[in-house]
This record gives sequence, C-alpha cells and structure tokens, in this order.
Amino acid sequence: MEQLKSSAKKYLRSLAHHLKPVVMVGKNGFNEKLTASVDAALNDHELIKVKFLDFKEDKKEIAEEIAKLTKSGVAGIIGNIVIIYRQHPEPEKRKIKF
Repeated sequence: MEQLKSSAKKYLRSLAHHLKPVVMVGKNGFNEKLTASVDAALNDHELIKVKFLDFKEDKKEIAEEIAKLTKSGVAGIIGNIVIIYRQHPEPEKRKIKF
C-alpha cells in the first residue's frame, strides 16, 4: 500500500477513536498468527486497532512490519495502541470513503 498522507491519517484516527482493539500483541509477540489475525481483521473492518500488552518498547517496529506484510498503512500510534488501515479490494464493500 502506498504511504498514507497526513490528512488521511488524521481522518482515520478520528474514525478509529470509538473503536475497540481487535487484535492484542501478548507474550508471543510478533509471529505468523498475529499477522494472519491482523490480515483477517482488516478484511472485515478496513480500520482496526492493535493493542500492545507486551513488547511495548518495540511497538513502532512491529507495527511497521505488520503493515508491510499485510500491505496496509499505520494511521497512528497512540499510547500502546496502533491504528492500521487497508482499503478493501472490492469497491462495493468499502466502508471508508475519502
């Protein structure tokens, strides 16, 4: 996915404000299951929050790696929560319009 513009990031952060975290990063850290969970959640929701229960000091690097592997973009990091966005491939199923 191409890099998100700052105006798009701001808009996505405002949309994500009321969302609850869908994926949690726990003691297992970054692995294939985490990537698969994020990928599935992005297919369902387009915009998700990932909460870091462990590995908080590495959240920026892990978030970038998740975004690269799932072909998504990081809209923001607030505390220990990362906001990730990926546009749905089918135009009729897209929930977020810019």
